[in-house]
Amino acid sequence: MAAGVAVVAVVGLGGFVAYAWQPEIEAGGRPAASGFAPELVKRGADLAAVGNCVVCHTAPGGKPFAGGLALPTPFGTIYSTNITPDEDTGIGRWSEAAFQRSMREGVDREGRHLYPAFPYDHFTKVSDADNQALYAYLMTRESIAARAPENELPFPMNVRMVLAGWKLLFFREGVFEPDPAKDAVWNRGAYLAEGLGHCSACHSPRNIFGAEKGGEDHLSGGEAEGWSAYALNQASPAPIPWDVDSLTHYLHEGWEARHGVARGPMAPVNSNLGTLPESESRALATYIVDRIGAPSPEKQARAQKLLGETPAHAPGVLVQSAGGQTNPVAHDAADRGAALYAGACSTCHDAGRPLPYGGLRLDHSTALSGPSPSNPINVILQGLPAPEGERGPIMPGFAGSLDDAQIAELLAYMRRTYSDQPAWEDPADLIAEARARGAEGGQKALSTGTDAPANPSKRETTW
Repeated sequence: MAAGVAVVAVVGLGGFVAYAWQPEIEAGGRPAASGFAPELVKRGADLAAVGNCVVCHTAPGGKPFAGGLALPTPFGTIYSTNITPDEDTGIGRWSEAAFQRSMREGVDREGRHLYPAFPYDHFTKVSDADNQALYAYLMTRESIAARAPENELPFPMNVRMVLAGWKLLFFREGVFEPDPAKDAVWNRGAYLAEGLGHCSACHSPRNIFGAEKGGEDHLSGGEAEGWSAYALNQASPAPIPWDVDSLTHYLHEGWEARHGVARGPMAPVNSNLGTLPESESRALATYIVDRIGAPSPEKQARAQKLLGETPAHAPGVLVQSAGGQTNPVAHDAADRGAALYAGACSTCHDAGRPLPYGGLRLDHSTALSGPSPSNPINVILQGLPAPEGERGPIMPGFAGSLDDAQIAELLAYMRRTYSDQPAWEDPADLIAEARARGAEGGQKALSTGTDAPANPSKRETTW
């Protein structure tokens, strides 16, 4: 019996090794930039903007696409690679076939399995023609000699062969297949969202192995870099339901009057989408709004009520509630959270100035109606830094003027005043973590001279 089990184990291990092994693709010389048609390079640039490639492949203070950005995961830290055409530290010796394989199968030129922090579970859906354009674009970037630090992963996560097992369980290779029941705009949006845009990489929850949950959990909300990525299905917490026009404007411009300003990891996504024709944002919006679905009658009725109300609150003034009467801007003067709100928030958020330069009406805020206080905590602490070199929305951060207890009181006040959702659980741990994360980011900015990856788009939005 023992001998039989041993034979089966050896055969199984041999079969797995045979499955996991991938051949090296021979290195070649760096192709001449002049060999790529300008229109192909331009299309590749647009596709790279959809994929947000520059953000992940640029370290703070580093050169675009030269890699080195630390990507924290539950299993350790992975550093993004250099994808400039440098022949020694980048992809300059990669043929187009090697690039296609990395996108389609998650295997590098040398035959090593790639970690799914590089979202090849999405990129596998990209067409050969679009991969060809991306290759042309990357091979015509500035060549930068920069070697990424070694990944900081414990055993056995540092063994690449293990990734073949992960792929066997969770990775399904295959190009996007259009849905014949949907129109061209919807299918374009699905191709972008599920492929290069990899929206569900942030907006879906993950299992204990770090793989996205599918089925009903697809686009049901996730977490990214300490920020909540809201559900983009029926569970969307937006008090004013998204429609195609409002989501198109938000994706293309980075803000929308009834939903607010993009912040956190979403800001560079909008910044890149803003460089593309609006039709790309509209296609994405068409697909996503269809996934969200029509709002329930109750949600639609509440939205209509909110849209029909005109707040008449004097900015910064405490208004005493009387006889149990409440409205979206009533304050109890004995409430410390209300006093903090009046002093720190009301001047902008109750002034009635329209976005993007005014403050969002907080009863329209998805953040205050969401399942987690992570996003309002981050915004209260760090604010919204001004875009570099141009006009844009701005909000001061209060990390230096409000302590953790005050922020908790402010959050509690805003949640009960501006949403119809139950109180959040004690946010003390989230506030402490966000403050530490913000302090660490500030130290990195001081040492590198920047607080965000270089983003060569027309709207460099700080995130």
